[in-house]
Amino acid sequence: MGFAGILFLVAFAALIFVFIRARKTSQLAYIDKYRFHSAIRNKLSDKYPHLSPSDVNLVFDGLREYFRICHKANKRMVAMPSQAVDMAWHEFILFTKAYDNFCQKALGRFLHHTPTEAMKTATLAQDGIKRAWRLSCAKNGINPATPSKLPLLFEIDSRLNIPDGFKYSLNCRDKSSPNYADGYCAGHISCGGGCGGSSGSASDSGGSFFGDSGDSGGCSGGCGGGD
Repeated sequence: MGFAGILFLVAFAALIFVFIRARKTSQLAYIDKYRFHSAIRNKLSDKYPHLSPSDVNLVFDGLREYFRICHKANKRMVAMPSQAVDMAWHEFILFTKAYDNFCQKALGRFLHHTPTEAMKTATLAQDGIKRAWRLSCAKNGINPATPSKLPLLFEIDSRLNIPDGFKYSLNCRDKSSPNYADGYCAGHISCGGGCGGSSGSASDSGGSFFGDSGDSGGCSGGCGGGD
């Protein structure tokens, strides 16, 4: 192959990359701007009457964030760590035509409902929760191995005082935590049950949400595990 042929292939590959990147950007923008049906808001208010309108908006923010990390996961299973957000998702699915249209525009595929899933024990997480944790942390600019705060999907049930919600804490050994001895240790998720000496890779500390590194298993103790 001559120089002109090589140059053509390089240019063609660059065009494909630009197209894919632009498509991803468009899909994520569609997720961020999507307006959920008012009936979903009403169902949330009926289920959790203590929620204010701004609280319900926060649940919708959580649902958008879940769709974003599912987009990033590239067809790998992502567990749903919030009961409140899961209910909003389930109600959205009942609008079958609208939901199917949303999935095609936002993800390029139909996203089947994955029931809420907490950690197996207070300090042991399954692959789906690990992936949700890593991607949620990347979305929020948090190092998953040494988090300074909880990402929205792992904080929202506790923050909104959801009665049947999953409550996570950064350190289950912290007796000052409101979830001490009554919740899940989010700080252990990246470490597979033993945080001593674990460290996140540079790619896990945040960075671009477009990069492939956001779902890497950068810490010791069992971060990895594809489906």
